[in-house]
Amino acid sequence: MKYKLIKISQILVAVAMIAGIGMSSCEKFAIVPVKINPVDTVHFQVDIQPIFNTNCLSCHGVIKAPDLRDGKSFAALTKLGYITPADSTCTLYTTIIGTDHSPRTSDTEKQKVLIWLKQGAHNN
Repeated sequence: MKYKLIKISQILVAVAMIAGIGMSSCEKFAIVPVKINPVDTVHFQVDIQPIFNTNCLSCHGVIKAPDLRDGKSFAALTKLGYITPADSTCTLYTTIIGTDHSPRTSDTEKQKVLIWLKQGAHNN
């Protein structure tokens, strides 16, 4: 019985060592968000609406204001004052970077929204 306990403990120690070696040799990668050129025009229909379609419609379709469905989103954002002033202090941007919405949009998507706002938040 004593021999079996020693064998089992040796196996457990060996497994732990192998796992430790394996984990310590893993490379760690950081995903760097794609940088958007702030000079390039960001279009509402091509660049911003798809962000809403992918990340926001589960709540902001019919259930919760603003209505971010295609064809209704720009009017809703304008009417409810979400894009005034057109900079990083507006409600749209502060909401998507806030803790309630942060995991829903990527850093690249947040960048696109901010650049679109700084470019005048046009319905283009």
